[in-house]
Amino acid sequence: MRVAIIHYWLVGMRGGERVLEQLCRMFPEADLFTHVCIPEKLSPLLRERRITESFVARLPGARRHYQKYLGFMPRALEAFDLSGYDLILSSESGPAKGVIGPVDVPHVCYVHSPMRYIWDQFHAYRDGLGPVGRFAFSMVATRMRVWDAVSANRVDRFVANSEFVRRRVRQVWRREASVVHPPVDLEAYRPAPAPGPDAPYLFVSELVPYKRADLAVAAAARLGRRLKVVGQGPELARLRREAPAGVEFLGRLPDAAMPDLYREARALLFPGLEDFGIVPLEAMASGRPVVALGRGGALDTVRDGETGVLFAEQSVDALVAAMRRFERTVEPSLDAERIAAHAARFGPEAFRAGMWAEIRAAAPALPVSPPG
Repeated sequence: MRVAIIHYWLVGMRGGERVLEQLCRMFPEADLFTHVCIPEKLSPLLRERRITESFVARLPGARRHYQKYLGFMPRALEAFDLSGYDLILSSESGPAKGVIGPVDVPHVCYVHSPMRYIWDQFHAYRDGLGPVGRFAFSMVATRMRVWDAVSANRVDRFVANSEFVRRRVRQVWRREASVVHPPVDLEAYRPAPAPGPDAPYLFVSELVPYKRADLAVAAAARLGRRLKVVGQGPELARLRREAPAGVEFLGRLPDAAMPDLYREARALLFPGLEDFGIVPLEAMASGRPVVALGRGGALDTVRDGETGVLFAEQSVDALVAAMRRFERTVEPSLDAERIAAHAARFGPEAFRAGMWAEIRAAAPALPVSPPG
């Protein structure tokens, strides 16, 4: 069986690429197609695959500024010749699903998110550009929305990474989707007893506006709690200026440093609206509870009162109230082993089993067991 996997771009190892790794484990002989690839930034598992780049990779400066070529990507995807393949899998967050395959070949699309920068986050992205950039981006985004909606009809079956994304697939593309949660590599994380009330809270994310690190910093300051912030980004300088002495900025840390950091935290603060969110599951796999915004992907992973606390509104007042509730009524009854057992349900094996069921639903002639 020849399998083609289309991924938007391969320029680092984030959540989308971890999903791609598991698809490659399921189909060890699959060929990868992408717009731009930087091999040295990929895991060995991905680097050793046969990878075909679109013509976008040959455009000036594409290795660094590939997103500026968004308007070329529909044509680039449609130029891939997928004749001879028996199954097409696409991994969608940037443009990937719009390939044109043979009419009798099933196409299953795993959706991390419909392209946020042309749909629900369009105004935020546009407003961050200069006058010329705003005009150009508006023109490109208008055409991309039409193509994005039309190309959804080329997919036989959609699989969303959360209930939140499933609803967005219905809203944006008018298509139904199943839900298979993305794989979380939990092998490095082990639960430990709660460190006590003097332990710091933890925030882990890229420091960009929509992650809302500002809420975590402001809430910790108001309550006089210690907070460790892991991550880098354009918000870092401003956050440092506004943060009190009890907030410590650690920058970007290697993966090997994170298990101990999670175990030493009182709880993880997660005030951003995410499509899914792997960081809360890493914290829970370490036995640590999560104080999260009760919207988006956190609703699929955090159980209010059992593995943490959910709050309804993205505001400092709401986060402060949630932290107080956590400390007074929820924290004393939490059990690290029970929290970690909940997180274990989101491991790679569960992802592969779920995806194989969805692939077989689109292509019933495939064997009962996956080849990988």
